[in-house]
Amino acid sequence: MSTNARFTIAEEASSVRQQEQRGLEAAFKRAIDLVGALLLLCLLSPLLVVIASLIVITDGVPIIYRRRVLGKEGEFDAYKFRSMCRDADAILEANPKLRNEFTRNFKLQSDPRVTRLGGWLRKYSLDELPQLFNVLRGQMSLVGPRMITAPELAKYGEYQDLLKTVKPGLTGYWQTRGRQETTYDERVHMDVHYITHQTLGLDLLILLQTPWTVIKGKGAY
Repeated sequence: MSTNARFTIAEEASSVRQQEQRGLEAAFKRAIDLVGALLLLCLLSPLLVVIASLIVITDGVPIIYRRRVLGKEGEFDAYKFRSMCRDADAILEANPKLRNEFTRNFKLQSDPRVTRLGGWLRKYSLDELPQLFNVLRGQMSLVGPRMITAPELAKYGEYQDLLKTVKPGLTGYWQTRGRQETTYDERVHMDVHYITHQTLGLDLLILLQTPWTVIKGKGAY
């Protein structure tokens, strides 16, 4: 057998081992997602009921806001506790200054549409707890890049296809390193860093860092 043939066989064997390893890691990650999401839903169910009740008491229904976002398998509805007033979209459309800021950054630093309760929920990321159901459905992961809408995809430039290879996360590299205090470009680079360096060890580190980040409530609005 020639040297080139042996080299080709070795390369193919290495490629198969890498694919098997990635498949095993993906299976472990999914198992962690399922167990973690179920455990958190069981532990936090009283809190979910309290938050839902407070939303109804202070601002009526709906309780849940559905945001259309991009995922690994295409678009899906991500669930959040409603933190804005019911006519939030109309307020944005009626205010050119707010609309321009939102178009640039896909966020508003001082958002007049956020309710008093909603501001508190956002500060501690409690509005995102319903996304645990998205994790159970396999649309999201406990850890991953932040979820974005279709219009935001252009911000990722050459990394658009890379972003679509993974599920968005309930928490992630960006959320534990500045949250909303970072620029959009910085968030893009942090998402890319996570995707290209993703390991179960990194996921575990992010999961351990998340509670302290949430408790501090820094960088959220």
